[in-house]
Amino acid sequence: MVSRTLFPLALSLVFASSGLLGCEQKVPEPTPEPRPAVKTEPEKPEPPDLIKEDTQVGTGAECKDGDKVKVHYTGRLLKTNFMFDSSVGKTPFEFTLGKQEVIKGWDQGVVGMKVGGKRKLTIPSKLGYGDNGSPPKIPGKATLVFDVELLEIVAPPTETKDGDKKANEKDKAKGGTDKPKTGGDKPPVKADQADR
Repeated sequence: MVSRTLFPLALSLVFASSGLLGCEQKVPEPTPEPRPAVKTEPEKPEPPDLIKEDTQVGTGAECKDGDKVKVHYTGRLLKTNFMFDSSVGKTPFEFTLGKQEVIKGWDQGVVGMKVGGKRKLTIPSKLGYGDNGSPPKIPGKATLVFDVELLEIVAPPTETKDGDKKANEKDKAKGGTDKPKTGGDKPPVKADQADR
């Protein structure tokens, strides 16, 4: 009877030992496929100064410092192409050139456009929002790209007795200000937000 109980035990030891012998040989692990190298686009360097590119030259009057102008614009970050603001499809934006109502890049970049014209402005941070940016949409030291369309010269400058230029005498007589009238939508190009 002992042999009947020992036989299954001996048989299981034989199978167990043969299983251990089989484990001595290592099964090769699959080699992972090499991942393709991620091609990163080289970072676009900030331009040293304002870049003005006329994409469509207008046929109307040419604007100059002191003119109150009406424009449509779309603003993007150069680095990511993120569109942070646009007046297209909304009320056009009005401001007076050279009165620091907008960032320096706009005061310098819109001058010389003709009504009906379109211009691409690439604005380095020193002429935009500087080291601080305009959170949350515009980070510090951001180069900005604006597509600007000059719709109208609302009011040319007028000479006063003392030779100073005034933007729009009629607006001032009605109690208006030099600040653009844009309803509730104020674009992120206000000069009071920019580093100077």
